[in-house]
Amino acid sequence: MLDIRRLRRDPEGVTTALARRGLADASESVDVLLERDRARREALGEVNDLKSLRNRVSKRIGEARREGRDASDEIARMREVGARIGELDAVVAEADDWIADALAVIPNLPDARVPEGGVECNRIVRSWGEPARLPFGAKPHWELGSSLGILDLAGGGRVSGSGFYVLQDRGATLQRRLIDWMIELHAGEHGYRELRVPYLVKREAMTGTGQLPKFAEESYVTRRDGLWLIPTAEVPVTNLHRGEILRGDSLPRKYVAYSPCFRREAGAAGKDTRGMLRVHQFDKVELVRFETPQAGPAALEELTGEAARVLELLGLSYRVVLLAAGDLGFSASLTYDLEVWAPGVGQWLEVSSCSTFSDFQARRANIRFRRAQGARTEFVHTLNGSALALPRLMVALLETYQQPDGSVLLPEVLAPVVGFMEIRPGA
Repeated sequence: MLDIRRLRRDPEGVTTALARRGLADASESVDVLLERDRARREALGEVNDLKSLRNRVSKRIGEARREGRDASDEIARMREVGARIGELDAVVAEADDWIADALAVIPNLPDARVPEGGVECNRIVRSWGEPARLPFGAKPHWELGSSLGILDLAGGGRVSGSGFYVLQDRGATLQRRLIDWMIELHAGEHGYRELRVPYLVKREAMTGTGQLPKFAEESYVTRRDGLWLIPTAEVPVTNLHRGEILRGDSLPRKYVAYSPCFRREAGAAGKDTRGMLRVHQFDKVELVRFETPQAGPAALEELTGEAARVLELLGLSYRVVLLAAGDLGFSASLTYDLEVWAPGVGQWLEVSSCSTFSDFQARRANIRFRRAQGARTEFVHTLNGSALALPRLMVALLETYQQPDGSVLLPEVLAPVVGFMEIRPGA
C-alpha cells in the first residue's frame, strides 16, 4: 500500500510513476484521493477543535454546578457541539474507509531501474548456458510423459476438469524429491529457515500481500469459512509477521517453504494450455525475505542468484529478464523473471519471479522493525522468489534430457537425490 503522505508530498511524482505502469487514469485517481484526504483532514481538524472546546466548557459547567450557578445555556450549547462531533466522526470514519479502499487497488510504484513500456520492453540482463538443440525431433513433454507412463492428463481432467494433471510412478517420485532437494539446498547452503505453512488463509492475509482485492477473480475461496486457497506460499509466510514489530538485529529473516498453489488463471483462456504449462494447481518452493530498506536491493540480487543456482546445478540453460513497468506484478517494485529453455515446446518458460516489494506489503500487513530499543519503528522491505516452480521445471528437465529412443536420462546431480537416473516406459 502506498504511503498517503507520499501522495500529499509528491502527487506529480506518484502520478508519473503510476502512468509508467500503464494506468491511463492515474492523474484523476490521485486527484480524487487527495481531495477526499483533504476533506477528511479538514473534518478531523474541526472534530479535534470541538472536542477541545467541549473539554474546556465541561470543566466550567462542573465548576458552575459546584458553586450553584446556572449553566443551562452552556449545557445546551454542548449538546449541539456533541451532535456536530458525532456528524464529523461519521464523516471521518467514512473517509477513512473510502481512502483505505482506494489505496488498496493502487499498485506499487516501479523502481527507478525498471525499464519503460510493456512486456515487449522486458530486458534480458544475463543468461547462462546454451539452449539445448537436440539432434533429433524433440518431443513436447505431454508426448514424452504419456509414452513414459508418468503423466496422465486425461486422468486429471476426469477428476478435476481442464487445467489439472496427474503424475505417476517415476514422474511423481521425481517431483517429490526435487522439492526436498531444493528445500535442502536453500536451507542448508543459502541459510533459509524452513517452514511448513497452512494452505488456507484469511482474507486479511491475501490483502496483506496484495492478492486482494485486485486478484479476487483469479483466486479460489471457501464461501462457508471465508478462507482462501493460497496462490503461493508467499501469502502465509509474509503474513507470519503481520502486525508485528521485529527487532532490527533479527533482520534479515529468510524463510523457505513448499506449498501447492491454486490459481484460476481466469484471464489465460486458450494460452499455453497443453500439458503442464498453465494449470490451476501446482507445486512450488518459495523464498521469502524480510530486510531493512538499505539491504533490500542487494538482497534481491542474492535471492535471484539462489533461485538460479537450482537451474545451474541441473544444467538447464536460463536467462534473467528484468520486467518493464507495464509488466510488473501489482505489489512489486522490481522483478527479475527466470526463464528456462524447453526444447520440446521450443519456448523460454518462466520458472521463477524474484521481486522486491519495497515497503508496499509491509504497509498493508503492518510489519515493522525497530533498529534499537527506543528507536522509531520503520516498515520492513519484503522480497520473495520461486525457487522453483515445479511444473515448468519438470517440463524443462524432461524435454532437455530426453533421448532418441524416447527415454529420459536425468543429470548426474540428481542420482543421489532421486534414486534413479533413467525414466523408461514401465520403469
